[in-house]
Amino acid sequence: MQEVGTTPLATGGSSGKIIQMTNPKIFLAIDNCFASKRWTRPREWAAVVKDLGITLVEASADNECDPLYADPAYLEDWLREIETVVEPMGVRVSSFYSGHGTYATLGLGHTDLRNRDRIQEQWVKVMIRNAARLGACLGFYTHGFNHATIQDPAAFAAAEADLYDRLAHLATYARECNLKSFGAEQMYCPYLIPWTLEGSLQFMREIYARGSVPVYLTLDTGHQSGQPKFLRPTRRKLRQALRRLRANGKIEPGLWLGPDSAYACLKAAADAPESEEAAHLRRLEAEMDRCPHLFAKPEDGDTYIWLERLACYSPIIHLQQTDGKSSPHRAFTEEENRRGIVRADRVLQAIATAYAQEPEAGLPPHISELYLTIEVFSATADLPSDILGRMAETVAYWRKYVPRDGLTLQEIVTHNAQQQ
Repeated sequence: MQEVGTTPLATGGSSGKIIQMTNPKIFLAIDNCFASKRWTRPREWAAVVKDLGITLVEASADNECDPLYADPAYLEDWLREIETVVEPMGVRVSSFYSGHGTYATLGLGHTDLRNRDRIQEQWVKVMIRNAARLGACLGFYTHGFNHATIQDPAAFAAAEADLYDRLAHLATYARECNLKSFGAEQMYCPYLIPWTLEGSLQFMREIYARGSVPVYLTLDTGHQSGQPKFLRPTRRKLRQALRRLRANGKIEPGLWLGPDSAYACLKAAADAPESEEAAHLRRLEAEMDRCPHLFAKPEDGDTYIWLERLACYSPIIHLQQTDGKSSPHRAFTEEENRRGIVRADRVLQAIATAYAQEPEAGLPPHISELYLTIEVFSATADLPSDILGRMAETVAYWRKYVPRDGLTLQEIVTHNAQQQ
């Protein structure tokens, strides 16, 4: 079996037969975002995660290594501390990841070319070089589209094409730097692509076709919470919304019609005679038809369907506990697990399902190493002892299912079956 995908970035074009990886190695890692503003020096968070029983760290840009605000000489010292202090401790940076700083801006999808270029050249490329230096992966979310852009199908298509071109360029740059893998995180609303299953497949295909170098995905077990808010309403639901609008003069909260023009059609229907209702609703639906990129499907809101279809293209999978209604990045404590929907055994079985799939034309190779990465947030007022307690419980929970790093998926599935 030819193992392809993570060392270094795979190439080979978007056509032709590729033997896909079916039995990747699995690793358990932890994002040091939980330590932000508390254990901020590499030697500090490395000691904490080692005490938790983890040796692989996802270095969050928010924990003092973001090139947009960190001094270049400081970043050089930061990297040197990893090499001279952290790695001799037996702890390794397995990946770098963007944080709230770049997530809060439009970044690579900005309306101003200067800002797009700045993020590309002064953030992404710097992070690529830093990650490559440490033999790590890089994952990121550094783009978004504003409301005006997604309202206009032509403007959205142009912005989307520009993003694909930039990411293809960056993927080629990452390959030249011998970066281990390069991937964008899947999100959960139309402003932040990719956010649907089909959109994620298109995202990978479009970029791979441009340069034959993949941009993979990062799946997150809580990033399926937003999609149910953006389902396309049925004709029956539209009629109900119209009746409520006529009755109280208000559009019901949570009604998603996609483009602003569809809301205008609904208001026009409410003001018109009921005998014209059907015609107005047809016009409304025609407006929705113009913007299919604004709507999700029911399966887009299912964590396990995402894993079953796309885990084989996700070198990093972010693990958070959630009730499925939001993305709170909660810990895997006994209390949270009782009300949460994320179960380790189901996650691993879904990953196995993904790797059993036949290769899809135009997609990059399956990855050969998969980092299950705990991504649990800490609140500003959380006590350090409480943070460490729930992180210890979280690691203990996942270590029952991934007892040792570097085991193959089949070895882990067999191990877990024997434990039942």
